[in-house]
Order: sequence, then C-alpha cells, then structure tokens
Amino acid sequence: MTQPEQQIKPRLGILLLDTAFPRILGDIGNPESWPFHVRYEVVKGATPDAIVKGDPTQMLNAFIEAGQKLIANGCTGITTTCGFLSLLQDDLKSALGVPVATSSLMQIPTINALLPSGKCAAVLTISAESLTAAHLKAAGAPLDTPIIGTDDGAFSAAILGNKPELDVDASKAEITAAAKQLCAAHPHVGALVLECTNMPPYAAAVAEATGLPVYSIYSLVSWFEAGLAPRSF
Repeated sequence: MTQPEQQIKPRLGILLLDTAFPRILGDIGNPESWPFHVRYEVVKGATPDAIVKGDPTQMLNAFIEAGQKLIANGCTGITTTCGFLSLLQDDLKSALGVPVATSSLMQIPTINALLPSGKCAAVLTISAESLTAAHLKAAGAPLDTPIIGTDDGAFSAAILGNKPELDVDASKAEITAAAKQLCAAHPHVGALVLECTNMPPYAAAVAEATGLPVYSIYSLVSWFEAGLAPRSF
C-alpha cells in the first residue's frame, strides 16, 4: 500500500440500499457527491420499496451485519441511504457502538431551534402515505411537522420501483412543485427537510423556488463527517 493510500481512510460508512436506479451527482450513493472519502456497504435485499412501504425493523440484523463490516474496515460513524430508517436509529447505534445518523429527519429539532418564533421545519418525502408519526418520533421531530410527498410522480415511481432509468428533469419539476404546494398550504414553514436521500440533487432548485433554507441527508452527513474527521488547521 502506498503512502497516499494509507492516508485515505474513510471515517464515514454508508449503508447502501439494494438499488438499481441511477445514482446521479448529489445522490448519497454517488461517491463523487462528497468532498471527502466514504465507504459503502450494500444491505442485500433492502430495496427502496421494502424499506419505505414495508417494515425495516424486519431487516435490522442485515443492517447490523453490514454496519459491522464498515466498522471493521475503519469507519467510526455510520449513516444510511433512506430517511425511513429513522426507525432503526436506536437499535443500530446500540448494536454498532459508534455514532449513527440514520435519517435526515434527525435535523428537524435543530432546525426548529434556529427558526424565528412561529416558524417550523417541514418535510418533503418520497412517500407521504408511508411516513408515519413513528418515523418522526424516532427522529425526535414534532408529530405535527407539515409533510408533503411526491407519491404519484415519476420520481417516486423510479426510486421505489428501483427502475434503471430516471427522468431528472421531471423529478426536479415534481419535487419543486411539491415544495411550493407545501409552503402555500403552511405559511408558517420556515425551512424544508428532504427526507429522501435521492433528493439532494434538487435541493438548490427547491431553495430557489421557495426562498427557504433546504436541508437534506447531504447537510446532515457533511456535519456528521466533520466531527468524525475534523479539519486540521
């Protein structure tokens, strides 16, 4: 192993769902999205539909085993590639013994603390039908957090259907339209949180369309990794 290779030791391990859809730039599963090195481990059988529409607690052992592989390879913090995995937060951190950040939804309490009185964070999700109070509670988020989904659009169909093709332009249009609809319905919304880890490529468009701060798994993981591997000054 050369000296440069020895210096590149990813501290962040990412539990990757078992997917076939394109991982475009900005997606958590595209290593080029990150300004630091990461290590991935696929959780076999954990398809998007199984996690979002099903019960992810039934696959806890598979996530633990994949997390243990990442830790054995030097990772000191673990994250995941689906916001619905907030349901596994407590079990994973207990089983793995390292810091774990399962869901972008975990940012909601901090964001709410930053906002002016009367304002709150709202959630844009891949499936409003499937996002329950249990997911919010597991993330420490208020149960009355406003939520909207892209349930019936091409984006959700491509990701949840695990399709090999993704219409990026249609996805951007759907996600920004949903965000504007959410803000119109809830004028007290002061920031948006993208539940889906495949939505960060569209975060800038959402921010421009709504005029609000937009947080996602990208913002959470960037903060998380900064603690795992602090910058040297």
